[in-house]
Amino acid sequence: MDGVDRIGSTALRLSRLALYLAWTVPLMPVQAIGLWLRRPWVATFPRFYHRSCCRILGLRVRRIGQPVAARQVLFAANHVSYLDITVFGSLIAGSFVAKSEVAQWPLFGWLAKLQRTVFIDRRMRSTVQQRDSIAGRLAAQDALILFPEGTSGDGNRVLPFKSALFSVADQAGSETLAIQPVSIAYTRLDGMPIGRALRPFFAWYGGMAMAPHLWRVLGLGTVEIVVEFHRPTTLAECGSRKMLARYCEERVASGLEAALTGRRQGPPASPPEPQRLPAAGDVPAPALG
Repeated sequence: MDGVDRIGSTALRLSRLALYLAWTVPLMPVQAIGLWLRRPWVATFPRFYHRSCCRILGLRVRRIGQPVAARQVLFAANHVSYLDITVFGSLIAGSFVAKSEVAQWPLFGWLAKLQRTVFIDRRMRSTVQQRDSIAGRLAAQDALILFPEGTSGDGNRVLPFKSALFSVADQAGSETLAIQPVSIAYTRLDGMPIGRALRPFFAWYGGMAMAPHLWRVLGLGTVEIVVEFHRPTTLAECGSRKMLARYCEERVASGLEAALTGRRQGPPASPPEPQRLPAAGDVPAPALG
């Protein structure tokens, strides 16, 4: 890794950092005032902000499919990097569901609060409080972006989705709640495929320190990111919370694999049939002879 650690331009890092701060700092009070005055445009203003951030940071986003336009909607996505926030924010007029520690981060914590992020404590044994927080925002016709893995991964595979994070779908009146799986993949750097050796340059996971990782990312070239919006579903279609988590995980894993390999899959799969216990008349009679 010694050789690849030297990849990147210091001049590019400094120019991107200067442009990012020059764009971000003046717009923070604009969003803050909008929130204070309860203006409706505060829901879409972050998307305008994030689209420009993608250009500043050299993130070229290729979208496949369409995000659900109707509300209520919960987007369930895999999580690779802090860059995901800017990418998803440029495509979806919504707020994120994030771990409570993010609220304490310098600058990024403030930005998360300005985008009305729902902060949850992942150390809680009970999910009632976090479920109610998410349900309240969905009831207000907000769109929320959830990372059901509960952490970020290495960008090569999808970690198991935690069904507990879908508990909001069990709430009364959730029949109209649409859940849309979304996959994100970091695929190319300056037009060349990103292999396993270079993917940690963008994936932020494990014990990686953010500051040196971000400094390295800022010096790289143009990054292509593929985001695929898969067929939405509901709890009623899937039949249970676990089947809902499984459906979303399978769709996201399929989208990630297709983006990384360049091979598109067949037509989108339908949600799994709800599981049903057999009735007495369904039990076959024992065979004779």
